[in-house]
Amino acid sequence: MENPINLSVFKKFFSSSSAGGIVLLACVAVSLLIANSGLSADFEQLLATQLGFETESIQLRYPLLLWINDGLMAIFFLLVGLEIKREIVEGELSSARKAALPVLAAIGGVLVPALIYISFNTNTAIAGGWGIPMATDIAFALGILSLLGNRVPTGLKIFLAALAIVDDLMAILVIALFYSTGMHTEYLMYAGGLFIVQIIFNKMGVKSLWAYLLPGIIMWYCIHHSGIHATIAGVLTALTLPTTPDATESPLEKLEHFLSRPVNFIIMPLFALANTNITFEDGMLQGLTGNLGLGIVLGLFLGKPVGIFAMSWLSVKLKIAQLPEGVKWPHVLGLGLLGGIGFTMSIFIALLSFTEVSLQAEAKFAILIASILAGCAGYVFLHLYNKKQK
Repeated sequence: MENPINLSVFKKFFSSSSAGGIVLLACVAVSLLIANSGLSADFEQLLATQLGFETESIQLRYPLLLWINDGLMAIFFLLVGLEIKREIVEGELSSARKAALPVLAAIGGVLVPALIYISFNTNTAIAGGWGIPMATDIAFALGILSLLGNRVPTGLKIFLAALAIVDDLMAILVIALFYSTGMHTEYLMYAGGLFIVQIIFNKMGVKSLWAYLLPGIIMWYCIHHSGIHATIAGVLTALTLPTTPDATESPLEKLEHFLSRPVNFIIMPLFALANTNITFEDGMLQGLTGNLGLGIVLGLFLGKPVGIFAMSWLSVKLKIAQLPEGVKWPHVLGLGLLGGIGFTMSIFIALLSFTEVSLQAEAKFAILIASILAGCAGYVFLHLYNKKQK
C-alpha cells in the first residue's frame, strides 16, 4: 500500500529558502487568532509560567516569555554572529570593494528610518523607540525575494543577504549601547573574562565547539545579570569561533549549518508566536496616525527604501562601490522596499523600548502593518518590473 504522505514534499518544502518565512507567517497568524479568541487569557498565563530553578547564589527561574526572548533569542543572535563573521572572513564583506555597497546601503537604511521616527517623537515619552524602524527581518525579506525565483538576478539576493547581515550588526550595537539598563560591573567583568578565554582558545587553535559554547552559556548568565541584554552573549561567542577563508569546513560553519534549521523553524516561530499576540481593539487603526504609529510605519515603509536606495546611488556615483552583476536601479528600489520588513528584530527592539503593555501592543501593530505593506509592495514592484523587462 502506497504511503499517503509524500515525505519528499515536506523535505523539499523545508529545504526551500522561503520555508522559514512561511512558517514564521503561519505562527504570526496563529498568535493573532489566539490573542483575539477565548484562549487569550490561558495563553498569557502560559507565557507567564515560571521555569528553571534558583538558589541563594544563582537565579535561573524566569517566565517562559523571558526564556524565549532572552534565552532562545541568544541562539538566534549566535547564528547571526556566525553569519557576520563568515561574511567578513570569506564572503561579501571580505574586502572593502565587496563590502562598500551593502555596508553603505545598510547605513542609509538605518539612519533615515531613525530620523523619521525622531522627527515625529522628539521630546516625547516614546522618543526612546527610535531603534524600532531601523531593523530588517532577514528571514522574511529573503523569503519573499526567493518567491520571485529566477525573475530577479542572483546578485540581488546576495546584495540583500549582505545588507541584512550588516543591518543586524547595527541593530546588535544599538541594543548593546542604547537599550541596556543598570550596569553591574562585577558581572560585566566575569563576562569579559569568559570572552578572553574564548579568544585564547581561538588563538591556541582549539577546534572543539564546546570549548566556546560552555563559556558562552555562562557568559549569557553573567551578561543577563549585568544590565546589558543577554542576547549579546550569542554574538560575542560567534566572533571567537575559528573559521577558514577557504572551502574547508570550519567549526564556525559546522555550528552555522547545525543551527540554521532549529533557528528558522523552532526559535523564530516561537518568538513570533509569543510576541505577536496583539489583541485588536477599537482605536488601533487610528493609532497608526499617531506619533508612534507614523514614526514606525513611515520609518519602515518609506525610510528604508529611501535610505537604502539613496546611499546605494551615492556610493556608486562616487565610484566607492558598484552594483552586482545584472542588478539595475529598479531592483535596488524593490530591495529597499523589502528592507522595510522589520518584523522580528523591530518587535524585539520595541519590547526593549517600552515597558507599558499598551505601547508595546501599539508598536507591534504598527510594525505588523508596515511589514505587510513593505513585503507586498516589494514583491509586486519587482514582479511588475520583471514583466516589463520581458
